[in-house]
Amino acid sequence: MNKSPNAWKSIAAASLSLALLAGCGSNKPTEGNASTPQGSSASQTAATAGPKKEISISAFDRGSIAAEEGSYESNRWTKWINENAPVIMKWVPVPRGQAQQKLSTLVASGSAPDLIWEYDRNYIAQLANQGAIQPIDGYIEKYSTTLKKYLAEHPELKSAMMINGKTYAITSARSIDGIANHGMWIRQDWLDKLGLKAPTTTEELIEVAKKFKDADPDGNGKADTVPIVFNGNAMQVMRAFFFVNENQWYLEEGKLKFGRTLDRYKGSIAFQKSLFDQNLLDKEYITDSNFQRARQLWTTGKAGIYFGSWNMENEFKDLKKNVPDAKMVPMEPVATKYGKNGLYQELAANVLVAFNSQMKEDKIEAAIKFLDWMMEKGDMFMKFGEENVHYKLVDGKIPQRLDADKFRKEVAYATEYAVVSDFNIQADWFPAMSAQDELSQEYAKLKTEALKVALKNKYRRDIAFSPDLPEVSQLIATFHPIATQIEVKAVTGGSAVTPESAMEEVRKEWKRLGGDNVEKLAQDWYEKNKQFLK
Repeated sequence: MNKSPNAWKSIAAASLSLALLAGCGSNKPTEGNASTPQGSSASQTAATAGPKKEISISAFDRGSIAAEEGSYESNRWTKWINENAPVIMKWVPVPRGQAQQKLSTLVASGSAPDLIWEYDRNYIAQLANQGAIQPIDGYIEKYSTTLKKYLAEHPELKSAMMINGKTYAITSARSIDGIANHGMWIRQDWLDKLGLKAPTTTEELIEVAKKFKDADPDGNGKADTVPIVFNGNAMQVMRAFFFVNENQWYLEEGKLKFGRTLDRYKGSIAFQKSLFDQNLLDKEYITDSNFQRARQLWTTGKAGIYFGSWNMENEFKDLKKNVPDAKMVPMEPVATKYGKNGLYQELAANVLVAFNSQMKEDKIEAAIKFLDWMMEKGDMFMKFGEENVHYKLVDGKIPQRLDADKFRKEVAYATEYAVVSDFNIQADWFPAMSAQDELSQEYAKLKTEALKVALKNKYRRDIAFSPDLPEVSQLIATFHPIATQIEVKAVTGGSAVTPESAMEEVRKEWKRLGGDNVEKLAQDWYEKNKQFLK
C-alpha cells in the first residue's frame, strides 16, 4: 500500500506537535527542535515514558556520506531516530561489498548486532541454520500493531520470512523501483562518434569495448579510456547473460542443480576472462572494494560501459557536471548462445531483518516497537527528508524534491535506515518527485526509461527460494570462497588456467564437500515444497 494523504498529514502533524513542544511557547519553531534532524529536544526525551532500551542494528556502508554529515554510526538522521523513535538505535556499518563476510565475522566473535539484515534470503537461512538468529513466531502478534496489520495484508511475504517452517525475519514489500535491481549503461555519444550501435550479443559487446579502448572516443588524443567499469553487481550482470547465478538453484530436466556447477557457468567465466585478457575492463576492480575508482572513471568521462544498477542518478549527474555533452543511456542485457536473459530482478520481499539469537524478550519487544515506528512514521523521513526543507507534497501524495544537491548530501544516504517501509511509488511519478531543475528533470525522464529497460526482459529464476536446509547452507558457505578463488585465478591467470580447467576444479571441490548428497537433499526438499516456490 502507499502512504495515504491522511498518513502524510499525520506525519506532518507529528512533526508540528514536536516543534511546538520544543518551541516552549515561541511563535516560531526554534533551532534544534526534535521534529527535525538539525538538533535535539529535551522535551521529546522527557515525553518518553521511562528510559529507552538500546538496540544495535547492522547497516550497509556504501561510502556515500559526506564528511560534514558525519558517519553511518552518527549523523543527523541517526540522532533524529534516537530522539523520535521508542528506542535508542546503535548502527553497526559493514562494507556493502563485503557485508556477509563482515557479518559472519561478527557472529563468530559473538559481537553481532541485535538486528541483522540482508537482502539475501540464502544468507539469512545460513544464519538460522547456524543458530545465529532466532525464530520470532508469536512476538509479532504479541508486541506489534503496524507491522502485524501490514503483514496480514501482504501474505505473499510470508514464505520469504519463514525458514524451516518458522518465522526468522521481518520484511516489507518492494515498490516497483525496488523489483528492478541490476542495470547496464552505455555512452551513447561515444557510440554515435564511432558510428556504432548498442551491442546486442556478447560478441558485439566485446567489439564495441575494443573500439572504446582503441578509437579515442573522448577525443583527447590519448589512449586513456577504460571500456567497462562496474559496481558490486557486475559479476551477476555477466553471469545473467548465461542464465546462471552462483547462488541460485536451477531446474535442469526436473532436477535441482546448483548454478555454480553448470556448464553455463563456465561460459560466464570464459566471457569475464576474455574481457580481462583483452584489457577491456579496469583490472583494479579486484581491489576496488567500494568501487570508488570505477565510479571516478565513469564520472570523469573515462569509461564507456557501466555494469551496475538500473538507477544511477549520482553517477549521471556527476558525469554531466564533468562532461556536459555526455549522453548516458540504459542498455538492455546482451544475448549469448543460450538466449537473452533479464538482469537480476528482486522478489517481492525487501530487506530481511533477523533477530540475534542472544536477544532476550524485552529487547525483542523493543526492536519490534522500533520496526513498527519505522514503518508508521520513520520511513518517510529516511526516504525523503523533512517536508518543506527537502521535499514538498504534490497532489497530496507525491513527494517532490526541492533541491537535488541538498537532498543528495543530506538525505540520500538515509534510505539505509528505512529497513521496513510501506511506501510504494509509481514509475510515472519520477518527474514530479524529482527536483525541478533541468538536470534533475533530464534524469527523471531517463530514470523512467531505465526502469522499463530493467524490467523488459524476464530474469530466469526457476524457484523462488533456495533450499533452506542446514546441510545445504553449510556446504555453500564452505564452497563459496573456494569456488570464488578458483574463478578469480581463472580470470586473471592468463593462459595458465582455462575456464574448462577451472570448471573441472570447481566441480571436484563441490563433490569433495558432499555436493552429491546435498543435491539429493535439495531434490527431496523441492518435491515437498514446489507448490510454494513459484
